[in-house]
Amino acid sequence: MRARGMGAQVIVTEIEPLKALEAVMDGYRVMPMKDAAVIGDIFVTLTGDINVIRKEHFESMKDGAIVSNSGHFNVEIDIAGLEKISKKKRQVREFVDEYTLKDGRRINLLGEGRLINLAAAEGHPASVMDMSFANQALACEYMAKNYKKLGRKVYKVPELIDKNISKLKLESLGVKIDTLTKEQKKYLESWEMGT
Repeated sequence: MRARGMGAQVIVTEIEPLKALEAVMDGYRVMPMKDAAVIGDIFVTLTGDINVIRKEHFESMKDGAIVSNSGHFNVEIDIAGLEKISKKKRQVREFVDEYTLKDGRRINLLGEGRLINLAAAEGHPASVMDMSFANQALACEYMAKNYKKLGRKVYKVPELIDKNISKLKLESLGVKIDTLTKEQKKYLESWEMGT
């Protein structure tokens, strides 16, 4: 969303029909990776899965393409496959390795394919981590207070905790939002009006 907001033409590649539909409805172009590989300039994986960008994708990328991982570990990009089709590798600057393919095209891999914000930057900004830590702390407090009625399974963080953290974060940023009137609240809680 941020890249698109800055004027980039963003393409989403997806395997989940619902997520693909959401991307389409949000105005993004959606297509298979094999098609996106031909036209993209910058590729960022965000999946948590293995070999999302593979040898066959590198083989059809433009000269100078940039490849980065923002998902998980360094498994999303098939670096071994990239190395097999390359005749040369050199570090062009810190955190940027340029792979020259046998036909002379170059692929630039950022941060050795590792999680880019950790490998080549300073990690998550404090403005994100404060919310994450607040969420963890309040979820722990919730478990400590409610452990007798919780079974042994994985739970989502209660929506009330997420809403409270969101409210506090907006306040800290000086952002004000509307609240429901009594009439609106009553309407949403009832079935007396409407179709």
